[in-house]
Amino acid sequence: MDGSKIRALSGGVNQSGLRDHNERLLLSMLQRNGPMPGSDLARVAGLSPQTVSVIMRKLEKDGLLARGTPVRGKVGKPSVPMRLAPDGVFSLGANIGRRSAKIVLMDFTGVVRAERSASFPYPLPAEIFSFLKEACADLTNVLPENLQDRICGIGIAAPFELWNWHEMVGASAEEFALWKGVSFQEEVAAFSDLPVHVVNDATAACRAEHVYGRGKEFRDYAYFFVAAFVGGGVVLNHSVFEGHQGNAGALGSLRSVGPNGESRQLIDIASIHLLEARLVEVGLDPRGLWSSDDWSPYERYVEPWIRQTAQELAKAALSTCAVIDFEAILIDGGLPPDVKRTLVERTRRYISNQDTRGLIPPQIEAGEMGRKAREVGAACGPIWSQFLLKSNAGLT
Repeated sequence: MDGSKIRALSGGVNQSGLRDHNERLLLSMLQRNGPMPGSDLARVAGLSPQTVSVIMRKLEKDGLLARGTPVRGKVGKPSVPMRLAPDGVFSLGANIGRRSAKIVLMDFTGVVRAERSASFPYPLPAEIFSFLKEACADLTNVLPENLQDRICGIGIAAPFELWNWHEMVGASAEEFALWKGVSFQEEVAAFSDLPVHVVNDATAACRAEHVYGRGKEFRDYAYFFVAAFVGGGVVLNHSVFEGHQGNAGALGSLRSVGPNGESRQLIDIASIHLLEARLVEVGLDPRGLWSSDDWSPYERYVEPWIRQTAQELAKAALSTCAVIDFEAILIDGGLPPDVKRTLVERTRRYISNQDTRGLIPPQIEAGEMGRKAREVGAACGPIWSQFLLKSNAGLT
């Protein structure tokens, strides 16, 4: 990431009693910008060098920070850049998908140390929680015993109102009704005492892109994640905005119009499951859509799918900008890199041909996180809640 493209965070405060906030601020700055010496942290955060020095010593003692190689200048003592200690904190992040579930073990710097996955015809509670129980124990044992107590929690990314998805995954309403009333916290508590953070799956993907992808380049943007079912997220003032019920950025529910003038949602006309259905219709095995970055065997059917999806994303992008003046629209998903690149280019082209009266067309850019976005975003939740600034809004 080009450092010149990273927008700056706001500063801290020196008053006594607010050190916890300032600890989170310094950790967030290091996470966002990479290694920095204490003098630079003090200057950028607006804190006194003494305040920063005290905080840094404590964080280093707690194992959250590590010293880098001293940098020698022309005069004075060499500066020592500080960085997040990879082994300082770990988190588990799970994604519940239409045909599979995946869980990762992620360290403090966002590196995935290990992962486990399971496939099934469609997700039901008994199978999901059995998998999570076994996988959590397995991933915990990946770490040396002295680091296992540094796992700070479990994040779970799942579709909003999962019990309403039975038709989309080919299950009966009775089977999926089992999800209604399920408490992820209570189910996980049966096998783990770790804190549980539940987030919408597309919001989790947005969070991953915001923290570890291209989100650092923009202050306000809308994020489309094209997967089996398209979803999205919203970032305002450098912060992922979840909404009062956690369902902000439900971009898959944006309205569109079907071929016969009927009302449709974006999810019905810009999702990979449509391409899958077309492949099944012509007698092709669609499993490669989910397991391979080579979609060339399906090229004949991928091209019209890209065309339709790009047209719908262009219209949806302008609709979101009519509400909030986003500077950018990021498009990512469970797509091969070449397909994503073509989809982004087509979306740019279609936007240029849309009626943009009263609007400032946004930049259309490709996201970077891809298929791992949802589980990585889920793993961010426990770390952010305990160690970093979740939001930059309102800081001065």
